[in-house]
Amino acid sequence: MLEIDQQGFAAAYAEGARVIDVREPHEYVTGHVPGAQLIPLRSVASSVGQIEGSGTVYVICATGNRSKTAARTLIDAGLVALSVQGGTAGWIAAGHPVVQGPNALA
Repeated sequence: MLEIDQQGFAAAYAEGARVIDVREPHEYVTGHVPGAQLIPLRSVASSVGQIEGSGTVYVICATGNRSKTAARTLIDAGLVALSVQGGTAGWIAAGHPVVQGPNALA
């Protein structure tokens, strides 16, 4: 399984899931899952060492396409990773909280 639906992700998030956002910084600041670590897709392969750890890594992007690529990269590196179907757009549409603004990268 490479993907998880919004409901499953919301449940995992409520339990303290690790979340990686693979969008670009200008996208991330417009609204992201609180606590999501920004690692743009182009940097995922070189950032595996920062992501290593136990448990599943939930990977999110705008709509779910880039996150599938990133999840596959992490899986190939030996991690357990799932792409969030519907991405951040689905998260926002479901009414979940987001962080946004110029200080969102801090």
